[in-house]
Amino acid sequence: MKFGIDRLLQQPALRQSLKGSRVALLAHPASVTDDLSHSLDALARLPDIELTAAFGPQHGLRGDKQDNMMESPDYIDPQLGIPVFSLYGTVRRPTPAMMDSFDVLLVDLQDLGCRIYTFITTLRYVLEAAAQFNKRVVVLDRPNPAGRAVEGLILRPGWESFVGAGPLPMRHGLTLGELALWFVRTLNLDVECEVLTMEGWAPQSGPGYGWPLGERSWINPSPNAPNLWMARCYAGTVMLEGTTLSEGRGTTRPLELFGAPDLEPRKLLAEMQHLAPHWLQGCRLRECWFEPTFSKHAGELCAGVQIHVEDGAYDHAAFRPWRLMALAFKALRRQRPDYALWRDFPYEYEVDRLAIDVINGGELLRQWVDDPEATAGDLEALAGTDEAAWIVEQETLMLYR
Repeated sequence: MKFGIDRLLQQPALRQSLKGSRVALLAHPASVTDDLSHSLDALARLPDIELTAAFGPQHGLRGDKQDNMMESPDYIDPQLGIPVFSLYGTVRRPTPAMMDSFDVLLVDLQDLGCRIYTFITTLRYVLEAAAQFNKRVVVLDRPNPAGRAVEGLILRPGWESFVGAGPLPMRHGLTLGELALWFVRTLNLDVECEVLTMEGWAPQSGPGYGWPLGERSWINPSPNAPNLWMARCYAGTVMLEGTTLSEGRGTTRPLELFGAPDLEPRKLLAEMQHLAPHWLQGCRLRECWFEPTFSKHAGELCAGVQIHVEDGAYDHAAFRPWRLMALAFKALRRQRPDYALWRDFPYEYEVDRLAIDVINGGELLRQWVDDPEATAGDLEALAGTDEAAWIVEQETLMLYR
């Protein structure tokens, strides 16, 4: 298959509309071509492209920051001599001076298919700026590695943040190009926005179900996104960032496992099985121990659970990571009502709201976990309604069938 960047490089006719324009690129470490060249380098080798600037989102253009809320500076690219502007530094929205450096912005970002991933918000911000400053945007589309699956509560009004760009469910089932079209439509943006589509993307086909497994190399789009298995789990395990439980940062399997020094995983799994066995389908859950080298519980031996979605037991249609992690929180709360589960700390520039609520785009998930009377059916009713509504919306946006 071919990603959008590959088509642009290989088909000169697709570059005709860029001639005579100053071109900028928004990219990150996973913005690579089929031969693993970084997209910025590949575009710079073309004689008919005038590159005048580049932009980097969270974690940087080439990749320079490990954790959240670690800002990147602007700099001059040492090989190309063009400015590289950070959209996760002193600003997160492009400034007028930044927008004045180009006529057409190419967006080549690998997403993970989850609302919380900040590249989605950066996409919204550059589209809004392009509408304001009359710039053209071309999204060079890439696969959603989580495929077309839809899951989770839709972000509630007033809960927009840098990890919540709009009323999306946690797993939105769209590519970045399709999301761009959704932003243009729902925000009523007067902007020239084009999606350079992929060729041959088959999100319903195994074994990748969204990612061309065995055909394209996986490059970390962020430091703790090391493989496809993490991408499959992420819509659930990202909620761990709002808890005192380790999400595996500081290990070689971040966001595929969870735990804490005082966790009792065998008892926890038994309670999860008792409460909602149908939410455990599509994966294997294994009791494990790990010692993070940094982040939460660094240097402490943690007991926990690893979520395995890489073997023959994986069922793409049945696996529901958001429900799985919600169930883990619920089971822990039932077993240990006084457990200090929710972590209160500044999260992605939000200081007055609990991180778990910012992550979920509202208070409903936390309230369900903390309510001793609430059942799995109650959360199913809330999420199921949101998911059904989004699937209708999703259908109108799909560029690939």
